[in-house]
Amino acid sequence: MSHRELYCDVCDGVALFEAPPCIDGHGTDCPELICTDCGAAVVITTFASPVTRLAARRRQPARRAA
Repeated sequence: MSHRELYCDVCDGVALFEAPPCIDGHGTDCPELICTDCGAAVVITTFASPVTRLAARRRQPARRAA
């Protein structure tokens, strides 16, 4: 299991979080974490920046009307 120190809203402070056994196959990179003090669950996600998405769109060839 993966352990991380994060802020817990329920405990109102920094607490140790761990990833439970993941049935989705993420292993230690599972985005679901549980506070070891109170049991509150959080999901950690990352978002692509808008700049990255715009750059990817600009690389696509432009479609021309027939």
